[in-house]
Amino acid sequence: MFAGLANGDGVYAITPTDRFAWGGYYEPGSLIWRNRWITDHTAVECRDALAFPGDEHRTVILRRVLAVEKDVRLRVCLDVRAGYGARPMHDLRRDQNGSWLARTGDLRVRWSGAAEAKPDENSALGWELFVPAGRHHDFVLEISDRPLPDLLDAELAWTRTEHAWPEAVPAFAGSVAPRDARHAYAVLRGLTTRGGGMVAAATLGLPERAEAGRNYDYRYVWLRDQCYAAQAVAVGDPHPLFDDAVRFVTARVLEHGPDLAPAYRATGAAVPAPETLGLPAYPGGAAVTGNRATAQFQLDTPGEALQVFATAAAHDHLDAEGHRAAELAVRMIGDRWHEPDSGIWELDDKRWTHSRLACVAGLRAYAAQLPGPRAAELTALADAILAETAPRCTGPGGAWRRSPGDDRVDASLLLPPVRGAVAATDPRTLTTLQAVEDELTEDGYVYRFAQDGRPLGEAEGAFLLCGFTMSLAQWQQGKATEAFRWFERNRAACGPPGLFAEEYDVLQRQLRGNLPQAFVHASLLETAQRLATPCPR
Repeated sequence: MFAGLANGDGVYAITPTDRFAWGGYYEPGSLIWRNRWITDHTAVECRDALAFPGDEHRTVILRRVLAVEKDVRLRVCLDVRAGYGARPMHDLRRDQNGSWLARTGDLRVRWSGAAEAKPDENSALGWELFVPAGRHHDFVLEISDRPLPDLLDAELAWTRTEHAWPEAVPAFAGSVAPRDARHAYAVLRGLTTRGGGMVAAATLGLPERAEAGRNYDYRYVWLRDQCYAAQAVAVGDPHPLFDDAVRFVTARVLEHGPDLAPAYRATGAAVPAPETLGLPAYPGGAAVTGNRATAQFQLDTPGEALQVFATAAAHDHLDAEGHRAAELAVRMIGDRWHEPDSGIWELDDKRWTHSRLACVAGLRAYAAQLPGPRAAELTALADAILAETAPRCTGPGGAWRRSPGDDRVDASLLLPPVRGAVAATDPRTLTTLQAVEDELTEDGYVYRFAQDGRPLGEAEGAFLLCGFTMSLAQWQQGKATEAFRWFERNRAACGPPGLFAEEYDVLQRQLRGNLPQAFVHASLLETAQRLATPCPR
């Protein structure tokens, strides 16, 4: 898949030999994908899944072909290539069990269920598979950076995977959209590693706009995004992904303190600097690995972390290390809130309003979980930041402006009141909400900010995160009907698999950028649960 995104080589394909139309869907509450092909003569299905629970050193891809009605013939091809498609398989051999073994780069490969496959001149394996009516055929592909263990039984692997997903994904029966809420949680679970780090997206190099030079690698953990996910899964009782997030964020804060970065590898290591791969890339884009956020200071990150620590404390899920990390986040805010930062949108260093309000929200939330004098100290710091920010960052019309000297409104400024930085009844909250609705919306979708003099949709797509935040903001104002309108509009902006990208092109009705974008699924999940509760006003 990654080779395909970068226009490299490599394939693992199962397709009917007859003419066909293809479709598919995720089985409810899981990341088990069910392909369905309709041919001229019959229907064929193939279930695909990563074995779950997973192994950080071994990818196990399960594929089960089902002849639903009649006998079927399918073409099967496997060509695993490491290095984004640059390194073909070698050392091909078939073992005593009929499994194919191979190497590619530093990786070991084993393919079971393909004893009849034949290698071609390029070392790709393939053949034509026959499956009788009503029967199925299993394939198990294993790719590992270590010696492979004993042969995996396909039936056992499927049973474990099928049982693991219902145990991992809550029902969310009390939300306003249980199916979508469950799917959003399943996606977030799929993006989260055993170490608790949740990558921001699963892809790289999908352009937001053709030839616009905005091609990013989001396969890293943004602490802000993980905090958004944590808040979403703790609306009611905190689910396991909440503790994963708290553990990962705590470890990074304790390890790096005042030098906290906005993003990390899933292992906790530093994100590499951006580098362009020597590949043709996705049409209109560039194949880029790494991310420039690794060198940025984003002040809202400790603010968001502090909000999550406060939520953990409220649920009695914050241990001594968590409290120590929270105090470090407080110290970082106290030491650095005067400094310019790159902000939530990772732009030029300025004194972004959202960053400071995120810190105010974090300080107020954590203070509410502490006794007497310490709570008063944190509240005083929050008051001081707000008192300095308000006159500099309130625009002529009374709305929050993006930064001192930039009178434009920004959709990110809808979230701090929801998180408690300022009251829902504060005139700046109300004026900002109206300004965003007047200036940054189109056909039920919300844009981040006005980039320049062009119409909103010509500069970039609508941001689905902002659309769900608009719904939360309307809900906070007691406007249930408006909140549901924004929620329903934005939750429809997904592809057939129910996956959301970062942006949505309103005119062309297309997803833009990398996917699945974690913070969009997180915001959908939070909104689906909050709209099921009475409005605060």
